[in-house]
Amino acid sequence: MIEVCDHYGVVPWRLTPRHVDGYFAGVGKRQAPTVRSKLNRIDHFFAFLEQRYAHEIFQRFGAAVESPIDPFNRHAHRGDFGLRVPPSARAVNEFFAGWRRQLAHARKEAVACRDYVMAKLIYISGVRASELCQMRMKDLHWEAGDFGRFVVQGKGARGSGPRQREAFLFAEGRELLWWYVEEVRGLFSDDPEHPESPVWPSERLARDLGGMPNPVGPAVTTSTLRKALARASEAHLAGPVERIFPHLLRHACATHRYEAGMSLWEVQKLLGHDWTTTTVRYILSAQSDPEMASRRSSARAAQRLRVDTGGLS
Repeated sequence: MIEVCDHYGVVPWRLTPRHVDGYFAGVGKRQAPTVRSKLNRIDHFFAFLEQRYAHEIFQRFGAAVESPIDPFNRHAHRGDFGLRVPPSARAVNEFFAGWRRQLAHARKEAVACRDYVMAKLIYISGVRASELCQMRMKDLHWEAGDFGRFVVQGKGARGSGPRQREAFLFAEGRELLWWYVEEVRGLFSDDPEHPESPVWPSERLARDLGGMPNPVGPAVTTSTLRKALARASEAHLAGPVERIFPHLLRHACATHRYEAGMSLWEVQKLLGHDWTTTTVRYILSAQSDPEMASRRSSARAAQRLRVDTGGLS
């Protein structure tokens, strides 16, 4: 608001749609999400001004308060991303197989193993990278469920803050994470048995504010994982998808689980979504055949009719 008013040297209630158009088409031109955010803030400010001070402004200055964000420059937000198409299940499996073969030759083997296990666990469990990076040793519950589970600080909504939820390991994830905890985790500088220690520590030395050794080290960041995935993609990923990033692995998890027969409700629970409509956006690229599904449904109905003869005796 201040930017636009300072540029034209006017008070807010003297702004017009032409002012706004000229500013954001000229000196104020930025990326589309930034422009949309600024336009929304201007619009919200005028909603406040109209509700609280419209009468006073009209009495003192003879100006009617009206938002300069009209229907022609108001954004209809349809998302900043197009369709996220994950690699096929075969391509993902080949990618991780190639990455694992390379681990023994890495310059920092412990760090390479950590990055590999983190990426593979996102694909298996469908957790967010931010959720994974915040995991502590106390969050691992090997005895829960059939294969063990882990607690993550899930995404908040409507100002609630992070919401804890259980994430699933499945058989493959349990075996992988057990190997990491037993063989790799102890190679880092902090204390792996401390309940507050991160599951995925940074390679930096664990120090407190006074520079003394600390049993609880710093956790790895999402940017570190993203960079590791980018390097691994260049080396091991084949196919039309040229690069994998953490959230695309989450999409791949949802898509491939759904294609393998997991129901939509189960995929929703796996991803930690509150609404099924959110989950549907994750599986838009799933390979499905409505005609084949209809034939299978008809076959199941026919089978039920053959089993149930309708006899009442």
